[in-house]
Amino acid sequence: MKLQVSDNRRFLIFADGTPFFYLGDTAWELFHRLSIAEAELYLRDRAARRFTVIQAVVLAEMGGLTVPNAAGDLPLSDNDPTRPNEAYFEHVDAVVDLAASLGLRVGLLPTWGDKWNLKWGQGPEIFTPENARHYGLFLGERYRDRPLIWILGGDRPVETDGHLEVIRGLAAGLREGDGGEHLVAFHPAGGRTSAESFHAEGWLDFNMWQTGHDRNRDVYARVAADYALKPAKPCMDAEPGYEDHPAGFDLANGYLDEYDIRKSAYWALFSGAHGHTYGAHPVWQMYWPGREPVSFVRRTWLEALSLPGAGQMQHARALLESRPFLTRVPDQSLLMPAPEPGAHYACATRDESGSFAFVYCPSSRPVHVDSTKLSGQSLVAHWYDPRTGTAARVGTFARANVLEFTPPPVGPDWVLVLDDATYGFPLPGSSILWSTLQRTV
Repeated sequence: MKLQVSDNRRFLIFADGTPFFYLGDTAWELFHRLSIAEAELYLRDRAARRFTVIQAVVLAEMGGLTVPNAAGDLPLSDNDPTRPNEAYFEHVDAVVDLAASLGLRVGLLPTWGDKWNLKWGQGPEIFTPENARHYGLFLGERYRDRPLIWILGGDRPVETDGHLEVIRGLAAGLREGDGGEHLVAFHPAGGRTSAESFHAEGWLDFNMWQTGHDRNRDVYARVAADYALKPAKPCMDAEPGYEDHPAGFDLANGYLDEYDIRKSAYWALFSGAHGHTYGAHPVWQMYWPGREPVSFVRRTWLEALSLPGAGQMQHARALLESRPFLTRVPDQSLLMPAPEPGAHYACATRDESGSFAFVYCPSSRPVHVDSTKLSGQSLVAHWYDPRTGTAARVGTFARANVLEFTPPPVGPDWVLVLDDATYGFPLPGSSILWSTLQRTV
C-alpha cells in the first residue's frame, strides 16, 4: 500500500490512514556484497525483529562501480549512469521483491554520495544533472510498482550548485518515472540534516539527520530543531551511532553498545521524530573475512545480526504503537525543572490532548512531571523496560501539579508511562495497535 505524509505533516501513514512506523536498519552494501541466499537470511532476521525499512544502496560505496556483486555483475557499463547493466538490476529486483514478501520496504539509495561529490571515498564522480535525471527516470519506471522509499544523498555534503542540480535532476527523474508513487528523502553527511539544503524543495517529503557515531550526541536538540522548521515536515535520525562502532571512531573510547543505541532512539523519538534508523557497524558494510575492514570492525555481519540493540528497537516501536500515534507531540515542558543537556537528559512526549505521556529516563535520577498537562483526574503509571518490552504498573495517582517518579534501580534506562485512567489503554508495549483498537470500540 502506498505511503504518504499525515495531514498534520508529522508522521508517515498508509493510504488508508493507518500509521506507518519507520523502523530502519542500515544495510548499505546489501545489493553489492550479499548473494540472494545471504540476503534472504538477513532480511528474514530483520523482519522477525519487526524492522520495517531496509536502507540499501544501488551504486554502493565500497567499490560499487569497480567490484562486481556476488553474482559477478557490475551495475553500469563504462561507469555510465545512462547504461545500466540488466543483470545487476535483476539482482536488485530480486532482493527488493524478497524484502517486500517479508513485509519490508527498501529505503533505496540510487547512489552513494562519492559518485557526485568525491570529497572522500573511492568514487569516481560520474553524475551530471542530465545523466542523473536519466538514471532517476530509469529507476522510477523500473520500481514504480514496488514498495520503496527513495533516499537521495549518501553521506556527502551539497557544496556547489552542481551538486545541488545533480540531486534535483535525480529527484525529478524519479518523480517522472514513478509518477509520485513513493516518498522521497535525503541522507546527509555526518552531523548534518537534509533540511540544510532541501527543506523548501517540493520533492523532499521528510527530513533526515545523520547525527553520527559518537556517544551522547545531542540527538534530542537536533531532531527538535528540524521539528520546529516551517513548513512542517516529518523528521527523523536516519544514521545515529552504530552498535559495535568505536565511539567517535576512537578505540580509546570503547565501542557503542545497546545502551548507547537505545538512548539515541528514545531521545530522537521523544523529541519529535516520526521513526528511527538502527545500524550495526559490521552489518552496514556486510563485513566478512577477506574484505577490507572499515573503522575497526571486529565481527562478521552474520554474528552482528544478534547484537542486543537490534532486538531492542522493536520495543520502542511497540510502545509508540500501543498509544494514539498521530497525535503525539514532543513536550519537554512536562519536566520540571527543564532537563539538562548531556548523558542524563530526560526526554518527554505526550498526546496533544493529554491522554498519555512518555518520559525517557536514561539513568536512575528522579523525574518531576507537570501532570497538569495531562487529562483526567487519575493517572495510571507504569515503568516500561526498553530492554525487554515489558511493563510494570506503579500505581494510580491523582493528577496534581508535580508528580515525582524514581526509576527502578536496575537498568540503567527506563520509560515512564502516564495514562489518563479513563481511556483504558492496554499495557504499554502491548501487541494491540491502538489505531486498530480504536476501530473496534
